[in-house]
Amino acid sequence: MAATGYDLLMNSDYADLNPALGTLYAEHIGIVAARHDHALEQAGASHAVIYSGNPKNAFLDDYQMPFKPNPHFVNWVPLTRLPFSYIVYTPGKTPILIYYQPHDYWHVVPGAPDGYWTSTFDIRIVHSVDDIARHLPADREKCIVIGEIDDDALSFGIERVNPTTAVNILHYARGAKTQYEIEIMRLASRRGASGHVAAETAFRNGRSEFDIHRAYCEAVSHTDQELPYGNIVALNEHGAVLHYTDLDRQPPAESRSFLIDAGAQVHGYASDITRTHSNGDVRFQALIERMETMQLDIVNQVSAGIDYRDLHVGTHKMLASVLVDAELAAGDPDTLLETGVTSAFFPHGLGHLLGIQVHDVGGFMENESGTTIDPPSGHPFLRMTRILEEDMVLTIEPGLYAIDMLLENLRGTPAESHVNWNTVDWLRPFGGIRIEDNIRVLASDRENLTRDAFAQL
Repeated sequence: MAATGYDLLMNSDYADLNPALGTLYAEHIGIVAARHDHALEQAGASHAVIYSGNPKNAFLDDYQMPFKPNPHFVNWVPLTRLPFSYIVYTPGKTPILIYYQPHDYWHVVPGAPDGYWTSTFDIRIVHSVDDIARHLPADREKCIVIGEIDDDALSFGIERVNPTTAVNILHYARGAKTQYEIEIMRLASRRGASGHVAAETAFRNGRSEFDIHRAYCEAVSHTDQELPYGNIVALNEHGAVLHYTDLDRQPPAESRSFLIDAGAQVHGYASDITRTHSNGDVRFQALIERMETMQLDIVNQVSAGIDYRDLHVGTHKMLASVLVDAELAAGDPDTLLETGVTSAFFPHGLGHLLGIQVHDVGGFMENESGTTIDPPSGHPFLRMTRILEEDMVLTIEPGLYAIDMLLENLRGTPAESHVNWNTVDWLRPFGGIRIEDNIRVLASDRENLTRDAFAQL
């Protein structure tokens, strides 16, 4: 057992798949350190103190909500269950990891640090929060803190918390992943793909949403708290609820369709995969296959230098053709876009950056100064507006849904006459379709982490 406790134990089978992680990690830390050198210089500071975070209690209760670490901390070290810990980085010096290991008989505490990452740090084990201060730089006025500080005592007299100049630089830079991060995300994709296979099997066996969810969690070896986000496990018309997480305990009388949006994580990095399945309806299966063809056509446009906004708008034009082919709508693509027909069937964005956070930071940033790029007019929910750069990892996830509220909003507008309401009635019991892959951007190509992961199972 890896002595760091849950983190490496939970990920050991997947980390073992690439014995070169240690070498890749050393290169990764060099890049992370260089980013912090630049951020500190621009912020006029000498030391970065990165706080892992702390658990939070539910209101009026002593129940601790699931701990979510500061992604800046995870960017340095693959530990996602280490609250009250700090990294102290000073350019040109070995980074210090203040490793909080309380004396506690109520909970499992972190074991002795162990793993490929330990040689990177000067590790200082502390057993109480009061012990932390003596390991921090004495010149607090030359420090910045990066992390969520909800108690002033946890900043230990450092007044500059999350300075915008430094944070913008770090967030913008995180858009491009290191080779270590990409390899970890390949492993997360393989983990997620194994869960999707198990979930589809459970669906084919007529299981309930709740039981399908449990089959997924067992396959990826995650508890609900360890999942990168709450699984969307939707049978039939529930597939039209974009973030459906209610999980019926009993199977429906008839399982017509199944939409699952579920990911997995390795060392804090996520995969985010969506698949849609038909249970024998030939017409709905044909529509899934048509959407998959469209999705792969979009994926094949991904490469460095492409404006993601153009991909999103282009997806709407492609979807217009799908709607016409499926007899859900009539009209030319421009008209279906301008009247809002495509947005009613596909109301969310094409995708987002992916990494430590499922919706990774920096998706709107034009530069490291923090200037943002607005989404295209009429498309407010697009989470990614940047020009694609080499080694970005992002999602491509077009959808097509029968969402009553949005379709009814077309009544009484010029769009109404372009919708085939009889075909909408046919689609409604199936909910909708979404297909999502995780894509690494290359200079003039792309790597489909998701499709590669399924192929390796």
